[in-house]
Amino acid sequence: MSIIKVDTIQNATGENLVFNNKNLLINGAMNVWQRSTSATASSTGYKTVDRFQYSQNGSGAYTQSQSTDVPSGQGFGYSMKMDVTTANASPAAGNYSMFMQKMEGQNLQHLLKGTSSAKKLTLSFWVKSNKTGTYIARFSDEDNSRTIAKSYTISSASTWEKKEITFEGDTTGALDNDNAESLTIQFWLSAGTSYTSGTLATSWETSDNANVAPGITNLLDSTSNEWYITGIQLETGSDATDFEFEPYETTLNKCLRYHYEVGTISYEGPGGLQTDGGYGTLCMRYNIAFPVPMRNNPTPEHGTFTLNRRSGGGGSVMSWITATNTNTKNNIWTLSTTRAYAQWGQYNQRGAGEAMQGTFPDVYFDSEL
Repeated sequence: MSIIKVDTIQNATGENLVFNNKNLLINGAMNVWQRSTSATASSTGYKTVDRFQYSQNGSGAYTQSQSTDVPSGQGFGYSMKMDVTTANASPAAGNYSMFMQKMEGQNLQHLLKGTSSAKKLTLSFWVKSNKTGTYIARFSDEDNSRTIAKSYTISSASTWEKKEITFEGDTTGALDNDNAESLTIQFWLSAGTSYTSGTLATSWETSDNANVAPGITNLLDSTSNEWYITGIQLETGSDATDFEFEPYETTLNKCLRYHYEVGTISYEGPGGLQTDGGYGTLCMRYNIAFPVPMRNNPTPEHGTFTLNRRSGGGGSVMSWITATNTNTKNNIWTLSTTRAYAQWGQYNQRGAGEAMQGTFPDVYFDSEL
């Protein structure tokens, strides 16, 4: 038996091929949906599928949802669907709608951006829409205010099509080596004249809104329109290789760096000490350990905390909950009602120190870019 050892494998143009962790994007197969599998998309924010943000300015609305409509025989289980529910047939100058993913600079240093050896990037994805026409894929360099954009055409209505787009490397403007947003890939779905009146920036240039989306089709012009996407891959080089599938838990752990959906937490314990005038100072705490370190100090969010005496009688609804990083090394956070005051009426004296029960609903921690 012979063993052949090689250091690198190159394509026909002399570029080294990458076989593991080649996709610079996270959750391109649309497998992880921590927040929701369906939501209204009419303003900027993370709505459903992990790591992909929706952004909009102006009127119109979509329902963004998980779909099992996928390209046949390609191995994908889900796609992301944008279904127009409120049309904007005549967008104002500053209107736009897009779908994007933001990337950390420290994960992109190997692109050698800003040097004479800057690497090409190839974007590939599967897309489907009943609205044929021209759409835009754009990179935005947030560190240096630079951009490049390419158009692609949906040729056949309601038919899955694979698109492969190569972008030249940028020899100007190095990306910051940190955990902040450096490079963003955007999929433009509609735009007003502020973004279409110039010439499409098919080579890297200083960002100019007018050159972002000339020639774009308006997906928002009818409530009959819908747009699907899956299998998004971004890799170095000028060739689009087969999509890199990975185990679900691998993708989930990557997503958890940016968003951790805890859900509802139940509480049962002492209600603290009686103070005065029918009010009790509550000292309830709940520790949360993250499954993976988050990108930076996250923003905690939660619904309204409801508390009642376990033995019945009295009750309070509170929204002022404090979240504190109590153990940075082990990434442990504590939810507490350190400033909460609850009135127990006739149960004041008997309720002092008595067991309480309640819930922290809709708890999540956000560290998105």
